[in-house]
Amino acid sequence: MNAYSKTPLLDTIRTPDDLRKLKVEQVRQVADELRQETIDAVSVTGGHFGAGLGVVELTTAIHYVFDTPRDRLIWDVGHQAYPHKILTGRRDRIRTLRTGGGLSGFTKRSESDYDPFGAAHSSTSISAGLGMAVARDLAGGKNNVIAVIGDGAMSAGMAYEAMNNAGAMNSRLIVILNDNDMSIAPPVGAMSAYLSRLYSGKTYRTLRDAAKQINKRLPKILANRANRVEEYSRGFMMDGGTLFEELGFYYVGPIDGHNLDHLLPVLKNVRDMETGPILVHVVTQKGKGYGPAEASADKYHAVVKFDVATGTQAKAKPNAPAYQNVFGQSLVKEAQKDDKIVAITAAMPSGTGVDIFNKAFPDRTFDVGIAEQHAVTFAAGLATEGYKPFCAIYSTFLQRGYDQIVHDVAIQSLPVRFAIDRAGLVGADGATHAGSFDNAYLGCLPNMVIMAAADEAELVHMVATQVAIDDRPSSLRYPRGEGRGIEMPEVGVALEIGKGRMIRQGNKIALLSFGTRLAECEKAADELAAHGLSTSIADARFMKPLDTELVLKLARDHDVLITVEEGAVGGFGSHVAQFLTDQGVLDTGMVKFRTMVLPDVFQDHDTPNAMYARAGLDAKGIVAKVFEALGKDVKTETVKLA
Repeated sequence: MNAYSKTPLLDTIRTPDDLRKLKVEQVRQVADELRQETIDAVSVTGGHFGAGLGVVELTTAIHYVFDTPRDRLIWDVGHQAYPHKILTGRRDRIRTLRTGGGLSGFTKRSESDYDPFGAAHSSTSISAGLGMAVARDLAGGKNNVIAVIGDGAMSAGMAYEAMNNAGAMNSRLIVILNDNDMSIAPPVGAMSAYLSRLYSGKTYRTLRDAAKQINKRLPKILANRANRVEEYSRGFMMDGGTLFEELGFYYVGPIDGHNLDHLLPVLKNVRDMETGPILVHVVTQKGKGYGPAEASADKYHAVVKFDVATGTQAKAKPNAPAYQNVFGQSLVKEAQKDDKIVAITAAMPSGTGVDIFNKAFPDRTFDVGIAEQHAVTFAAGLATEGYKPFCAIYSTFLQRGYDQIVHDVAIQSLPVRFAIDRAGLVGADGATHAGSFDNAYLGCLPNMVIMAAADEAELVHMVATQVAIDDRPSSLRYPRGEGRGIEMPEVGVALEIGKGRMIRQGNKIALLSFGTRLAECEKAADELAAHGLSTSIADARFMKPLDTELVLKLARDHDVLITVEEGAVGGFGSHVAQFLTDQGVLDTGMVKFRTMVLPDVFQDHDTPNAMYARAGLDAKGIVAKVFEALGKDVKTETVKLA
């Protein structure tokens, strides 16, 4: 052991089996060292930070009390699981978090047996946990299933659907509600801890069951009074537990999630319960134990690399505005002219640029929490009354509201404007957050206008276009990150619906881009020109309705036509192919047609540039696709001018 180590006890722990060999009085030191290691690791890697610091004691206590991985531990969302990863055999790789080939920023089944369920979207843990608990019961097993869910994740309907089902089934499932929105208030003190320990203990449960049996034999008036006494005694400190009890859960709490003297006995009692389901209400503080995070408004929810001593984050100076900020600023300008414009987001105001709109128009901004289904239908309701709702949701999160898009918006042709952030590959968050599918899942819907911005200036005009579309739904997709640094228009001008634009005119190769791969098409065209291949570039702007005139012209005037998009198969390229085949253009073999889409795999996290290179959607990949269509090898052959 290194005598100078800041984490001497943690250094002896490879897995939770090692942790469970320690004396109970040593657990506090493990937690303190785990917090230090988490701070040091994330200062190097960046990533989600505040949530992990808030659950250090809880993580340590769960692994100390429960027999993981035989007892299944599910972290909802998984962005708070860095301390869990350190304790479960991954400490030696913790500084590879969110980098190519390194650890995922979320829980991941393929990464460890200690991650029984992959989670990066919110509010799935109770449903998955109930499935595991029922599977255990069917198999005659005895292990525990623990779902840890945050108070933010409890804003999603799915959590309540799962709890309602769990309560009705009476399956033995443990749900830990990690409440970090509430301050450490008087209810989370010694009396609450004592009562929680009492209520979770076997003696109390046995007495309670006995009392229930006796109550059945008492005259009704006395039985009711006895029940009320117990309700009052439990309700005295329970602050909200009634809801969970009504759903069929045995409620314990609230208890201080940073006090191991309170946590450990309660978790042991809960572990040994033979009935269920049980909800343990634990109150924690996001960013706990790191001064700069505790003092910050967002508790350092997500950070880039930072200096541990000061908390200063090493943010690079941007070369161009972020797309989300361009969207927010554009929407503000439009809303200044039109008081019917409102903005809706689902718990991601800063991620979508809606926070900018909120500063200007707080009364016209609605953050509905982690409730995408509700967000979409709420927007539909606003649209029926003549308002112009902009529903700003990441591509990957909009998937969660798909039926509402179909049934509540598209079928009724309501003018809900979908602003789809994080379109395409997103880098460090990986497959769970990649906006790969919206072209395909929206493209098949009637009544939908679908646009993609090629750059930040186009985004401004497309926001104005969405304002003008008032008879059907529309969607506008744009990527994560910075724009190209081009000159910005003063005001947005509505585009002609279903019309693309020519960027560069050639006569041999045609590149038809949908979205921000346009910049890579321009680089590819330069390289193709050096090979003697005159190349046209067009920006489709619209996937639906398609600019059929532009597509026909490109197909008829060029030897090769290639579509390029930041999306999966079934999207823009498929729509172009459908049109060309319907027109018989491909029957004659006059044009060689290819589509370039994301590969048919879930790509692991890396930098966006590395991910696009692997996907073959950079300039090099586009050039290779052209040569492949021509039957040439780009490495060995230079095509002569025809």
